[in-house]
Amino acid sequence: MKYKRKTLLLFILLITQVALSQQSYQREVEAFQKELNEFYSNPEESPLHREDIKSFQGHPFFPIDKTYRVNAKLKKIKNPKPFKMQTSTLREPTYVRYAYAEFKLKGDSYKLAIYRKLDESIKEETDDHLFLPFTDLTNGLETYGGGRYIDLEVPEGNEIIIDFNKAYQPYCAYSYRYSCPVPPAENDLNLRIEAGVQDL
Repeated sequence: MKYKRKTLLLFILLITQVALSQQSYQREVEAFQKELNEFYSNPEESPLHREDIKSFQGHPFFPIDKTYRVNAKLKKIKNPKPFKMQTSTLREPTYVRYAYAEFKLKGDSYKLAIYRKLDESIKEETDDHLFLPFTDLTNGLETYGGGRYIDLEVPEGNEIIIDFNKAYQPYCAYSYRYSCPVPPAENDLNLRIEAGVQDL
């Protein structure tokens, strides 16, 4: 009987920890969504036209799903060559491929390139910010046709968390006035990423 009670107690503790972890993650993503909506609601920062800000009620999002938070292995690129990334205009900012991120999602293996922007004047990486633009099978349907972005930071080791629940749209999704990087063909995912922001 004592053994059964201990087993039951451990099971209850495990279930409780899982539930608390899920609640914590839910709050984390909700905070990201709230911050994004506040940014777009702020007339001093928003990429929206002023008349559109007045009617902006917040972004639609896919339901938060931890399945789309993946732990990826990084294959860092030694001595990466700078290149000009295509944008929606004639502007061509300079980036380097920082690494390839390899991960599994829904039973299949995928690989995405992660980029780092160079300072145009000194041709050096400016900070710890990493840039992950991607396209998937929701583009042009539930999400913007030009793809979505995820912001990352340089990790300490050779792994990185990619959370598609924090994917957001380029400014070009809201206005033609902006120049936005076009996700390279190597970052086209042949699946539906039903996470993150949806098109307005």
